[in-house]
Amino acid sequence: MTLELQGISRAIGDEVWIHPTDLRLLPGTMNVLLGPTRAGKTTLMRLMAGLDAPTSGSILWNGADVTGVRVQDRGVAMVYQQFINYPSMSVYDNIASPLRLQGVPRAQVDSRVRQTAEMMRLTPMLERRPLELSGGQQQRTALARALVKGAGLVMLDEPLANLDYKLREELRAEIPRIFSESGAIFVYATTEPEEALLLGGNTATLWEGRITQFGPTPEVYRAPRDATTARVFSDPPMNFAQAVIRNGRARLGEAEWDVPGLPDGTYQAGFRANHLRLSGGAPGALALPARLRASEVTGAESYLHLDHSGDRWIALVDGVHRPEPGQALTVWLDPAHVYLFGSDGLLARPAPYAQAA
Repeated sequence: MTLELQGISRAIGDEVWIHPTDLRLLPGTMNVLLGPTRAGKTTLMRLMAGLDAPTSGSILWNGADVTGVRVQDRGVAMVYQQFINYPSMSVYDNIASPLRLQGVPRAQVDSRVRQTAEMMRLTPMLERRPLELSGGQQQRTALARALVKGAGLVMLDEPLANLDYKLREELRAEIPRIFSESGAIFVYATTEPEEALLLGGNTATLWEGRITQFGPTPEVYRAPRDATTARVFSDPPMNFAQAVIRNGRARLGEAEWDVPGLPDGTYQAGFRANHLRLSGGAPGALALPARLRASEVTGAESYLHLDHSGDRWIALVDGVHRPEPGQALTVWLDPAHVYLFGSDGLLARPAPYAQAA
């Protein structure tokens, strides 16, 4: 049970929504589509499901070409941001509805509904109506209705986006368990790198209609193939600055550190917001002068928007910090957290900390 995209593209008039894409998804896997709004996540999912026809390319299911097959004739289920449940039906009847449409015998319907409800921890709520449930329970009902069909491909388009923080965390913890029990191929779209890391499995990073990298989630995060992937798989987006390498030494502004084995030249140094510090930190940390543009306090953390010689950075630091806009600051960066990208944007050297992880 595999899903394979071969040269799939999608264009509307002169506007290309999905550039030619190859992708192979294996049974029993969680596959995250990660990218900003309008990166192409929903469009790609609709192509996979058969809701839209590709402009070019083929879609293979278990080796058979299903490019022109109607979505109704494919083993596909979809869950959206909204809680799409039938408000006049009980939870039991909501879950049972796709089986009844398929003409499944009543005894099988009851068995499959109760089995799925147990997996989704909905058994005590089967007689309730959706409006009597919490947001998390409503979304679990929508997930259960998708899973009960026994679909080989389950598509989840930002299914937790409309939930509050507590419910998102609850379902993020449960979803990997649910998926591991079903054996289907799951495709999960999100704009949040943290969600991709929590879900695990594989991640495809998308940018402007292109998949920039696909592989095991920790590997894509630790070793992004290029600067675009690194930017997508960082929240806030990865900070960048020009670094010059001469004789095994890299120079960023006035700061220098050893980078043995890299040819001389100009590179992009990339580092994530949480790796900037307001104090010295690790031995050999780089002192980087900056000026504060703005600050945001989120509670236990603060986002500091900085200007470093024209480069705009964001530092994510622990605690409450409210420096005045325009104030000069020194931020510190452990060179073990610095990625180096070539002039072509491709990764020249992963951050040493990521190689050791």
